[in-house]
Amino acid sequence: MKTCIHSEIGRLEGVVIHTPGTEIENMTPMNAERALYSDILNLSIATNEFEQLKGVLQKVSTVFEVKDLLSRVLSDNKAQNNLLKAICETEKTVKFDELANIAPEELSRILIEGLALPKNNLTNYLSNERFLMRPLHNLFFTRDSAMGVNNHMLIGKMANRVRERESLLMDAIFRYHPGMDTQILNFQKPETGITRDKLSTIEGGDVQIARDDIFVIGTGIRTSTQGIDFIIENIRKIKKEKHHVIVQELPASPESFIHLDMIFTFLNTHECMVYAPIVLGINRFRTIHFEIEKGKVQKIEEHPNILAALKKLGMDMQPICCGGVGDTWVQEREQWHSGANFFAFAPGKLIGYQRNTHTIDELHKNGYEVIPAHDVISGKILPDDYAKCVVTIAGSELARGGGGARCMTLPVRRAKVNWDN
Repeated sequence: MKTCIHSEIGRLEGVVIHTPGTEIENMTPMNAERALYSDILNLSIATNEFEQLKGVLQKVSTVFEVKDLLSRVLSDNKAQNNLLKAICETEKTVKFDELANIAPEELSRILIEGLALPKNNLTNYLSNERFLMRPLHNLFFTRDSAMGVNNHMLIGKMANRVRERESLLMDAIFRYHPGMDTQILNFQKPETGITRDKLSTIEGGDVQIARDDIFVIGTGIRTSTQGIDFIIENIRKIKKEKHHVIVQELPASPESFIHLDMIFTFLNTHECMVYAPIVLGINRFRTIHFEIEKGKVQKIEEHPNILAALKKLGMDMQPICCGGVGDTWVQEREQWHSGANFFAFAPGKLIGYQRNTHTIDELHKNGYEVIPAHDVISGKILPDDYAKCVVTIAGSELARGGGGARCMTLPVRRAKVNWDN
């Protein structure tokens, strides 16, 4: 599959997901904060909810599982050696020889679910650590560790060390899997020769492709200004035609504001979901527009908000409010549970949590048919029978992990959008 992402809303043709596994259960109240969680999840409930997301995606697109892609990569000796060396150099708790002779499928499982610390000496016996190689508790949020940017896959540079292996796995998948055809941009080893700043971090939850020439990127606790500068430098070097980067500053707290897609997502050619107090309110968080052409940053200017910046570039977006309009308490509650975090699998065709009832009602008021996930999975209802629809999935447990449908999906290919509709 040749990767191609020129928008947030083009009809989905390929997507990478990871069904949560025992790595979710290998978390305790003592290490939850280190794992970037505020609570521990119930795996059986989270898995049932995730199956709704996966089931809907399988009806509308080709779906790839990380563990399957990784197993195929690990069956190639060169790819396996390069990946294991990178992991051992990064984590320094496990040795290459301890992993090299494990069968690909089992090794794939270990790299995701962790490797137990052997209690074979006094130091290990007394250690409070359970794992020699820690589980990847956050891997089911596949959006963060890689992101499609036009014909490239940008490998994320995670803000927290606990997630570094996720980026290494994604780099190996897109670099070595025979079924993935792409050009890679990686902060760790930039193919373009651009040197990154040591403070550079970027995660996919902060990167949105508005149009093939317009990128909207959030900067906050997960994506640094240096990380965005790296992207701007790559655009300046790779692209000769005019491109635009709209940068949105994000609050440092609470934790529900970790990424741009927790307050803003594209829904259609002319509609977007917004958390109004941050995106539309009068606040101190700036929106900065960079215009890049012919290898140079031609202009830098500020706008009142993202919508104003997009409108100046010919994208007149109607905002639909997370939590509905009027009651800021309701807006705050639903934003906390990823009420603004929608995933578009085609223009005007969305997936989101059914628990955010006021947000779903607001979508319905704006012409979106509300469809339960099980009706799509069973074939009872076809999303293509509606001009606009929102497919609702259960999210009582998944939402407690701190992300929504967009966070749990990594599109690798979308069709072109007819912007005249």
